[in-house]
Amino acid sequence: MKTIDSLGDLRGRRVLVRSDFNVPLDGTTITDDGRIRAALPTLKRLADAGARVVVMAHLGRPKGTPDPAFSLAPVAARLGELLGQDVALAGDLVGESARSTVEGLADGQVALLENVRFDARETSKVDAERQELAGELAELGDAFVSDGFGVVHRKQASVYDIAERLPAGAGELVLTEVESLSRATTDPERPYAVVLGGSKVSDKLGVIANLLTKADRLLIGGGMVFTFLAAQGHSVGSSLLESDQIDTVKEYLAQAEANGVEIVLPTDIVAADSFAADAPHVTVEADAIPDGKMGLDIGPASGELFAAKLADARTIAWNGPMGVFEFEAFSGGTRAVAQGIVDATAQGAFSIVGGGDSAAAVRKLGFDEAGFSHISTGGGASLELLEGKQLPGLTVLAD
Repeated sequence: MKTIDSLGDLRGRRVLVRSDFNVPLDGTTITDDGRIRAALPTLKRLADAGARVVVMAHLGRPKGTPDPAFSLAPVAARLGELLGQDVALAGDLVGESARSTVEGLADGQVALLENVRFDARETSKVDAERQELAGELAELGDAFVSDGFGVVHRKQASVYDIAERLPAGAGELVLTEVESLSRATTDPERPYAVVLGGSKVSDKLGVIANLLTKADRLLIGGGMVFTFLAAQGHSVGSSLLESDQIDTVKEYLAQAEANGVEIVLPTDIVAADSFAADAPHVTVEADAIPDGKMGLDIGPASGELFAAKLADARTIAWNGPMGVFEFEAFSGGTRAVAQGIVDATAQGAFSIVGGGDSAAAVRKLGFDEAGFSHISTGGGASLELLEGKQLPGLTVLAD
């Protein structure tokens, strides 16, 4: 894969960088700046090399038109604080403000273009429309660096098409992500344990199918576990259930047994009267969830079981929380798994936290990120690599 090294001397050159700054906001306040901090090594390297750095990113889903609620202004302010320099924010993406902002850059300075998704061509399914935008973006730069790992699974103008227009290479973050995830997908050190959570089995069908040929253990939690329990013939009360996936899960269970892959399911569940932070709740056996109650977390015994199943692992991949970790009463399972991974990592395991909600949970629950080998910035991209897919934003950077 082509890298920054392949771009040659960058002093005085305009370098377009695709970053992933899709950070959570409370109004205009960034509540988790992890993705901004993850972009710093690449941006600092380019600035130190004397490049004139022009950053492209998206925030939220503004539906292809400017929306002040999704402006990158808070990101520009925080990025400037972290870089120790003012970061100018263009008022548009490829218009007069973008052109004048780029023209005003000196060597080593960084600017940010407004939300790329304010232009509907960014995410268009029509190749010609994306390529038109990519052509306009290319006029603002002399080279392109792909460093938004969270979007490399998308065939979008600022990710894929731009790389066909300019000399291009992968940034530090993308290289780290690919190298780390490759350790879990190409000849992983064993035992190889994968923890899967989140709400829906249907979101992870391809991942599960692929892991049944690669992992030694699959630990299943989160809302998706209830489809597994139902496939075993258990009642799940009013818990989240994908009835149309029960037969598929039955096939997975049979395949796992045939392949010698251990499927670890919770033995107890924290079941509540409703989906609310203060909902009355009780811990019940996983095969005896009462009618009218919904499971919102794996139980304490399950947390201990999962931690024990991780203790001797040499490679661990985790994608998806064990419960509704945003509610304190239902965060215990996710906390137990995170601690189990930290403990295994301290004993020499290589551990990957697969972006998205898992990464958010690590930070919200107060874990030191250094306790994990790698925390991915890309939930969907991480999943697709674990699934064994080729990602457009990476294939376009092939040597």
